[in-house]
Amino acid sequence: MSTPGNEEPRLSPRRKRTPFLKSVHRYFDEAAPHTGLAPGLLRQIKHCNSVYRVRFPVEDDEGNIRVVRGYRAEHSHHRLPTKGGLRFSPEVNQDEVIALASLMTYKCVLVSAPFGGAKGGVCIDPHQSSDGFKERTTRRYTAELLKKNFIGPSIDVPAPDYGTGEREMGWIADTFKALKPDHMHTYACVTGKPLALHGIEGRREATGLGVYYGIKECLECTDIVKALGLTPGVAGKRVIVQGLGNVGFHAADSIQRHGDGIITGIAEREGGIFNPDGLDVDAVFQHRTGTGSILDFPGATNVVNSAELLERECDILIPAALEEQITAENAPRIQAKMIAEAANGPVDAAAAQILRERGIRVLPDLYLNAGGVTVSYFEWLKNISHVGFERMVTGYESQANSRIVEALEQLTGKPVDPAQRKAITDGPSERDFVHAALRASMQEGFHRVYRTWHEKKLPDLRTAAFCYAIDRVSRTYLDLGIFP
Repeated sequence: MSTPGNEEPRLSPRRKRTPFLKSVHRYFDEAAPHTGLAPGLLRQIKHCNSVYRVRFPVEDDEGNIRVVRGYRAEHSHHRLPTKGGLRFSPEVNQDEVIALASLMTYKCVLVSAPFGGAKGGVCIDPHQSSDGFKERTTRRYTAELLKKNFIGPSIDVPAPDYGTGEREMGWIADTFKALKPDHMHTYACVTGKPLALHGIEGRREATGLGVYYGIKECLECTDIVKALGLTPGVAGKRVIVQGLGNVGFHAADSIQRHGDGIITGIAEREGGIFNPDGLDVDAVFQHRTGTGSILDFPGATNVVNSAELLERECDILIPAALEEQITAENAPRIQAKMIAEAANGPVDAAAAQILRERGIRVLPDLYLNAGGVTVSYFEWLKNISHVGFERMVTGYESQANSRIVEALEQLTGKPVDPAQRKAITDGPSERDFVHAALRASMQEGFHRVYRTWHEKKLPDLRTAAFCYAIDRVSRTYLDLGIFP
């Protein structure tokens, strides 16, 4: 099966919105009074530590020189290295990367990834640029970061985001290696790499799978599901997904395959499709791969304006595109009982207030889409240690399990079926380790947010997530003696 890249589209038309950075700061300001921290410490945590804005020349396919604009924001140096994605988009700007870097700081705290938050952006259109131009741009951007000490295994570690994927991360690693040939941990300078360049199994689906684990954990809380008029668990829940890129596809596929949820609607840039009886996510993806569009999928009704799908009745709405998809303009018409923010900042601050007043529960982005950075952490550890997680234990566990099966056969006098024997004795693969650790991280992260929500009697889970994250970042500064 072919798999989607990180091509999360901007789906909704431009509406009156709260600027993204202003929304993030507003969420911070709503949570800050509940922390009891000093104003100076709060200002240090809130504001971005450093931003690098650069313009550099790149030759296009006609031999002409284009001047490309790029950014790298490092929001917090309370932990190093900083960590965060790199996006290619003609609309990327400095405020956007600062907002995303801020969310990365808090995201890392919630899943106990020991990084500060960062984010990068390059102002090119990934859909209109040739592979050659993208490669030259990626390599030159990497060189520019290296000049100013904005990349390195112990400094700042990029990862895929909108418009980039494994290939671009491979180009970054190769460029870093060429310019730093004596560096011991070359491949730890970036995560989300191809497996052949020391990537890790499970990274591709990590963010979407983490979304599923987060939703599942939330729906096990009886007080939450009771307030929403739902039954516990994912099974049978009607779900609409916005975006069939990397995150949206794996979130929807996991909900369908592992949770028995029903995907009733899928929105994409070319339009949307809807079937109240459910859509086969993999079949839709294959249909789009073959035809270039999700429209006219057999058994589904076309929705010309995909933004209208966000307003259809469902149990869970998953915006998995880009920021500011739900605003004050369309929030009053949302009919979902829960919104699971698989993208960064899909609900702006004004919309969040409306949804809260209407009793629609929002599972916030700074927790829910932390699966990507969680598995990036595992990849970084693998690259630093220069050994795969399974190498030291898989063979041993296989032998130990084989001895247990043999002992059972001797005790019972009955041979174990060969298929069962294999299932019992096979040691864990790298993907098994990654998925198990990702699930545990998302479970623990949710309960950190949930406990904070209950203990502080906060208005919503987003405020609770910010509260917990702000408090944890503050402890680092206080332990360092930077603030009294």
